Amino acid sequence: MVSAAIIGATGYTGIELFGLVSRHPEVNVAYASSEQYKGQRITEVFPHLNPAHDISLCGSGEIDAKTIDVVFFCTPDGVAMKQAGYFLDHGIRVIDVSPDFRFDSAEVYTNWYKNDHTSPELLAGTVYGIPELNRQKIREAVLIGNPGCYPTSVILGLAPLLEARAVDPKHIIVDAKSGVSGAGRGVKLRNLFVEVNDSITPYNIGHSHRHVGEIEQELTKLAGIQPFVIFSPHLTPMNRGILSTIYVRLNEDLSTDDLHEIYKRKYVDEPFIRLQSCFPETRFVAGTNFCDMKVQRVEGTDQAIVTCAIDNLVKGAAGQAVQNMNVMLGYSETTGLL
Repeated sequence: MVSAAIIGATGYTGIELFGLVSRHPEVNVAYASSEQYKGQRITEVFPHLNPAHDISLCGSGEIDAKTIDVVFFCTPDGVAMKQAGYFLDHGIRVIDVSPDFRFDSAEVYTNWYKNDHTSPELLAGTVYGIPELNRQKIREAVLIGNPGCYPTSVILGLAPLLEARAVDPKHIIVDAKSGVSGAGRGVKLRNLFVEVNDSITPYNIGHSHRHVGEIEQELTKLAGIQPFVIFSPHLTPMNRGILSTIYVRLNEDLSTDDLHEIYKRKYVDEPFIRLQSCFPETRFVAGTNFCDMKVQRVEGTDQAIVTCAIDNLVKGAAGQAVQNMNVMLGYSETTGLL
């Protein structure tokens, strides 16, 4: 039985992860930390949890590294980069669900997050954690940068076309909608019910959202050249879910059937990718680790549209973290996720 610690267990991603890991047949949650609620039982904070999985919340400094095998960081920017080295020095595998280890260079991280990276020496040994694309590297990794939620939907949606050199990477437009939980559990005026209900709000559109850097970094590896992504995220009045609609320019005359075949060849053996004949909807992936997608040619043009739906808290965060853990530790990839 593997022993795990979850640092930052009471945020939306943290509690989603706690639920998944506590039900995992091969893993025991030895520690769940929360600086805000330390000393309380986790079922006091979240009464919906199974009492059989109850645990006392601790501070992150109370975790004994000698007693765990894997640690998850579900923390704000800047926390994992300060603490990950301690666990790595003790031979503990680290899965960071925050943005701290998603970038290949400290300079690029600083450019997008406007903070200095305090552990740049660890970045060279980090693996970007999309199992569908980096499975072999994840198997051998000790430090995983778990992808962001928007980037997961966009990168998985574009990977087949970019690898096939079927589209122009300099002309990519992404229109994405996210549930409010994607903004975190902290109290913010913009996220209050009266502010978000009955409204869809664009924010950081164009080339300014932090996730653009992450998306373009990974798409470069797929396309072989630096892409340019116009990214338009929107906040929608739902709890969870992401729907990304991606517009691309085709390099050759490909029908919808041709495009579907490219995706089928890429993802035929992937347990969490579902290619759809109908349009993906967030309600059909809610609470799951699935990524539903559809691709089609816009007849009479050189354009194609890819639509992807994921649960931002599961495939976009906690579920993908568990999927990465399963790959790292040699378990079946779907263990604890179906």
